[in-house]
Amino acid sequence: MISKDYIIIDPHGMHARPATALLRLSRQYKSDFSLKKDDKLIQMKSMLNILSVAAKYGDTISILVEGEDEADAIAAFDNFFNEEMKNF
Repeated sequence: MISKDYIIIDPHGMHARPATALLRLSRQYKSDFSLKKDDKLIQMKSMLNILSVAAKYGDTISILVEGEDEADAIAAFDNFFNEEMKNF
């Protein structure tokens, strides 16, 4: 299992568009994905689950990836949070 922390850089926080993009990204891999913020841990199986953590600008979230392609998946999440999250 790989766990990595990310800071929400979108001034609007984790809203519907980036949550949908995050879900689409996770569906490209065979691994299982979880998202954690504070004491809340959710499975990344739906946009509503992702939105339920209520991640705001400046919050730190953790992505947990477990599975056969976890290294490739976390690399894609790195790109998402460092590059693509700026475009929403």
